[in-house]
Amino acid sequence: MKRVIIVEDETAAVVNLRSMLATVVGDVEVVAVLESVEEAVEFFSGKPSADIVFMDIHLADGDSFRIFRSVEIDIPIIFTTAYNEYALEAFKVNSIDYLLKPYKEEDLRRALDKLHRLTASEREQQRIGRDRVATAVQSASTQTMLVRYKDKIIPVNMEDVAFFYTCDERVTLTTLKGESYPVDKSLEALQQQLSDGKFFRANRQFIVSRGAVKDIAVWFGNRLALNLVVETPERIIISKARVPEFKQWLQTL
Repeated sequence: MKRVIIVEDETAAVVNLRSMLATVVGDVEVVAVLESVEEAVEFFSGKPSADIVFMDIHLADGDSFRIFRSVEIDIPIIFTTAYNEYALEAFKVNSIDYLLKPYKEEDLRRALDKLHRLTASEREQQRIGRDRVATAVQSASTQTMLVRYKDKIIPVNMEDVAFFYTCDERVTLTTLKGESYPVDKSLEALQQQLSDGKFFRANRQFIVSRGAVKDIAVWFGNRLALNLVVETPERIIISKARVPEFKQWLQTL
C-alpha cells in the first residue's frame, strides 16, 4: 500500500494518521486530503487512483455516507470515527475495516493486514484486465471520432481535439482550430473511451486535451484556472482537491 486518500476535516486527525502510517507502512504518498462531502464527491467523480481511502464518517457538511449517493468509489475504504454506532452502515459500502478514534497502532496494522489479504490477488487480476482493456481501447477506439455536421459525417482525429464540453445535457467537441461539433455521448462515456494520457476530466463540464493547455492561473481557494489555445464557453476551473492529480497528468509524457 503506497497511495492513500484521506477524507477528514480535523487537521489534528490528519497529522496523527499521517504519522502513524509513516510508522506502520513507511513510504506513503497522500494523494489528497478532502475536508467535506462536496469536495469528496467532485474529487471521486474524476476516478482517482489510490490503494486505500481513510474516511471520517462525520464531516463539516454532513456524514460521509452521502458521498456514496452521488458517486461510485471502487477503492477500498477504512472508515474512521469517534463513535461506534455506524459500524453496520459502514460495511454496506466498499469498506475494509472500521477504526475508532483516537487511532491505535495495533488497530491500524490489523486493518492494513486485512486489506492486504483481501485484495492482493484480486488487484493483480484487475490490473491485468485494465491493461488489456486500455491497450485495446487506445489502439482501436480513440484515434478518430465520427461526428455529424448538417448532412455530413466528419472524421475528427483525436490529436486535433482541444476539449469536450457539456451544457444542458448536450456535449460538443471543439478542435484546436476552433471548430465545434455535437457529440452523441456523455462526458462520462467519453472519459471511459479517451486516452488518460492525452485527455483530463477537468470538472463536470470539461474534458481537456493536453495539447490545448496554453497556460494555468492560480485561482481563488488554491484552485487552478486553465487557459486553452482556443476560446471556451466558460472558465475551466480545477478544484483544490484535484490540483495534484492534474499537475501529475500534465507533467507525465
